[in-house]
Amino acid sequence: MINREIIRIKIVQLTYAYYQNGNKNIDTAEKELFFSLSKAYDLYNQLLSLIVAITREAQRRQEVLQAKALREGSKMPSAKFTSNRFALQLESNIQLGEFMETQKRTWADYPEFIGKMFEQIEQSQIYQDYMNDKEDNYAADRELWRKLYRTFVQENEDLDSLLEEQSLYWNDDKDVVDTFVLKTIKRFDEKNGDKQELLPEYDSEEEKDYARKLFRATILNANDYQHMMTEASQNWDFSRLAYMDVIIMQIAIAEMLTFPSIPLSVTINEFVELAKFYSTPRSAGYINGMLDTIARHLINTGRLLKQMDKKDNN
Repeated sequence: MINREIIRIKIVQLTYAYYQNGNKNIDTAEKELFFSLSKAYDLYNQLLSLIVAITREAQRRQEVLQAKALREGSKMPSAKFTSNRFALQLESNIQLGEFMETQKRTWADYPEFIGKMFEQIEQSQIYQDYMNDKEDNYAADRELWRKLYRTFVQENEDLDSLLEEQSLYWNDDKDVVDTFVLKTIKRFDEKNGDKQELLPEYDSEEEKDYARKLFRATILNANDYQHMMTEASQNWDFSRLAYMDVIIMQIAIAEMLTFPSIPLSVTINEFVELAKFYSTPRSAGYINGMLDTIARHLINTGRLLKQMDKKDNN
């Protein structure tokens, strides 16, 4: 699950923290990097378990309504939502259950929030359409939760605030992790039952190696990379650059030089996007120009055995 987008974000954060920390120990910083990455995987599991928590709240309310209907001799409420096949399969998932057993805090600790989310869902057109639809199969049940997740979980300020309370590591992770939750929903297959595999923490050891090598190259070769920036800045006073700009370019140069298989256009574009989020409004354009200049210089001097593709020729 942990991909290079998440890794780049974490390395920007941890590199910045490394230089702010008076005790600059790279081994300690590397451990913090991998701990931070593991927390992104925790968030993935927490968001999947949110579906289970909402379903359980619906079941609790359903039981109250059923008891009332029995007492009054009135029509029994529909159990379609509480019997959603996808949600029940997720609830019984062995991997998710094992993860939740290790957590000190669960969604059961936030009953008001879960109750409010269910009420919002219950009042939505998505819910009403589902309850009124005669189609009743696993695919429709799974599609319901894909729609509900996109509508009520992806863009939810209350949820964002609550997650920030739970872990400071999750501040910048959710947008990326949301895409993996949606991918997981799509991949669920009824025949797999409670043994349906969730996404692994890492797709391969290659991603771990990428994180370790990029972080270490960024720190260990900092002076060399900053010298390249100074040369490329020409008419700019390097000392007046935003500190985060320097960090972002330092990591980008490390990726250019350390990973021959990653195209230059990918590296430049990815770090320009990070600059839009982490630095000043003018940083993205400046960093784009600087990295382009540095890459061309490294190619011309034989230090970089890559080529600028058409997207890089501005």
